[in-house]
Amino acid sequence: MTLSNSTAEIRRLDAAHHLHPFTNTRELNARGARVITQSSGVYLHDSEGNRILDGMSGLWCVNAGHGRRDIIDAVSRQLEELTFYNTFFNTTHPSVAELSALLSEVTPPQFNYFHYTGSGSESNDTIFRLVRYYWELEGKPEKSIFISRRGGYHGSTVAAASLGGFGSMHKQGGLPIPGIYHAPSPDWWSYGGDMSSDEFGLHVAHQTLSLIDAIGSDRIGAMIGEPIMGAGGVIVPPKTYWPALSAGLKERDILLISDEVICGFGRTGEWFGCELMGTEPDFLTMAKGITSGYIPLGAVGVSDRVAKVLLEKGGEFAHGHTYSGHPAACAAAIATLKILREEKLVDRVRTDIGPYLKHKWKTLADHPIVGEAVMEGLIGAFQFTKDKSSRKGFDEDARIGMIAREHSFKNGLVMRAVGDRMVIAPPFTLTHEEADELVSIAQKVIELTYADAKSNGLIA
Repeated sequence: MTLSNSTAEIRRLDAAHHLHPFTNTRELNARGARVITQSSGVYLHDSEGNRILDGMSGLWCVNAGHGRRDIIDAVSRQLEELTFYNTFFNTTHPSVAELSALLSEVTPPQFNYFHYTGSGSESNDTIFRLVRYYWELEGKPEKSIFISRRGGYHGSTVAAASLGGFGSMHKQGGLPIPGIYHAPSPDWWSYGGDMSSDEFGLHVAHQTLSLIDAIGSDRIGAMIGEPIMGAGGVIVPPKTYWPALSAGLKERDILLISDEVICGFGRTGEWFGCELMGTEPDFLTMAKGITSGYIPLGAVGVSDRVAKVLLEKGGEFAHGHTYSGHPAACAAAIATLKILREEKLVDRVRTDIGPYLKHKWKTLADHPIVGEAVMEGLIGAFQFTKDKSSRKGFDEDARIGMIAREHSFKNGLVMRAVGDRMVIAPPFTLTHEEADELVSIAQKVIELTYADAKSNGLIA
């Protein structure tokens, strides 16, 4: 089939044959999909010739920026040398071995063993099985329960969606599966009431530990959490939350899974979000930024504590995927890690572009319709509100976030809407001038959304 580049033809084919993820496809087809055709640096181009600043790094993943020849060429060379071979049947290949060694260098020191998947969802499903297998080998099969959090996101496969705390996902398919409990979210804006941020952080940590004690720590295998909640609205927890919670988990001999699919590989200004939060997890969930999104790849970091038991007491781990450690994906990851290290992009997020954008971004909270504007490294959000003092949100059917998202795209910036919150996670290569452009468009989007809210009678 020869595909015309016309927007109308692409939309016609898309509507006729494509079921989109996390989309009401019927509604989308009625208005026509946005057609993205090119990318370079921090910008996208659509089929109508519009340039759009990619404030979401694709989907939290294009950390090194679009169009990096080093990554593209590495994938091409790998495909010319070894198109594909699996890592089953007592077999390995150079790229997966090299990547594993590199990951042991950039991850926290307790991680020296890695298992490969195709996505973050698959990585969390793998960890789900590994946790239960580990405790079986330790003679404690009753430690099979998982603690997660409301508003946390861990993927959309069956186990991963069950671990996640989204009711909309649980309604489809009879989820969550048994053996999973959801603790409160450390979202001070929504639930902090009259408490200070630090007081609320301790409060939620103690609530979580109380839930664990009520269930029985002898029945709980692990807790999973994102250092910063991403798809839940970029919820940066109070500084008191993770230290208190992780200490309580250690006291109760409960494994900690740090879901680093978004926070990992420099997004927070540290290589991994757990390092920023001061936790020492037993598992790392990795994907997205590991290849800068160029090729799908997920990975599981297994701590030495867990790996020692698996290697000394375990037999065959009956789990894996056809594309576990795909040569081309591993080549993309190796090239990405080299770029992050050689160009010191993680340091740049922490000491240069991150602080620069944060200073500008926080000024958005000066607007009467914005309650808070937060940023850590290069992941941030601002919150729409009807009333700052009471931290009152808009009714769900007002769809304020979706109104703002459309204004954002029309004015040349990708921002994601999560309810009343607008979130961003731009590429690490963002310049100061591009950061200024990003904030300028965000300010315009806020003004346009404010005008819509007033004209629709949503605010006085």
